Amino acid sequence: MKTEREKMLAGEEYLPTCQQLQSLRQRAKALVMKYNLEPKDEILEQLFKAKFKNLVIEPPFFCDYGENIEFGENVFMNYNCVILDCAKVKIGSNCFFGPHVQLYTACHPIEIEKRNALIETAKPITIGNNCWIGGNSVILAGVEIGDNVTIGASSVVTKSIGPNCVAVGNPCRVIKKI
Repeated sequence: MKTEREKMLAGEEYLPTCQQLQSLRQRAKALVMKYNLEPKDEILEQLFKAKFKNLVIEPPFFCDYGENIEFGENVFMNYNCVILDCAKVKIGSNCFFGPHVQLYTACHPIEIEKRNALIETAKPITIGNNCWIGGNSVILAGVEIGDNVTIGASSVVTKSIGPNCVAVGNPCRVIKKI
């Protein structure tokens, strides 16, 4: 029988209110609070349970678990970024995020009974190498962004974006190939 965490990471329906997930979120919340008060690489290494090369995250920063986020080299995240990492979030090398960028892997049911029962699902987000995500952009669950992509400010990315392009808008769409 799978744990709620295993179900969550597998993209299946799960209950985020279980003790294991609450404890993991509480751990992340404590580390995020500590980092936001005194930004140090050691705190990020604890939060993400990984070593990294040239990761800069301007506080404040917020995430659900931390351990479900993977960073390539040379990543910069500006102020007020939020990553709801109920599923895997993979960010490639040489990626830059403007302020207030938000990545949401969590999905909530449209069926009222399930939503009221606090059932959720989650889908991963993948961002390729050499990407720029403009400020105030939102990337939704299940989205993959290819290499060498620029996402314009205030875009809402609801569907995957292929490589080598500029995409903007709500919903975000490709406006230029590069």
